[in-house]
Amino acid sequence: MKIFTTILIIIAIGLIIFNFTMLDFNKPLEGNSMTALMGIIACFCAVFILLIFKLSKKIEQKLKNQ
Repeated sequence: MKIFTTILIIIAIGLIIFNFTMLDFNKPLEGNSMTALMGIIACFCAVFILLIFKLSKKIEQKLKNQ
């Protein structure tokens, strides 16, 4: 599970970088830039959720060992 979540985090970071290249900084809220902006926000949310999940698994493992 640890490897799987790490791979998902790497994929999400890759998607953030890809969507960042699709942004048009002159018109950030029009056309494809809006889609890219929503993709960046969604990927940041996915990364945070996966990091919280990894942290909860670490805590669960520590509690199990006590």
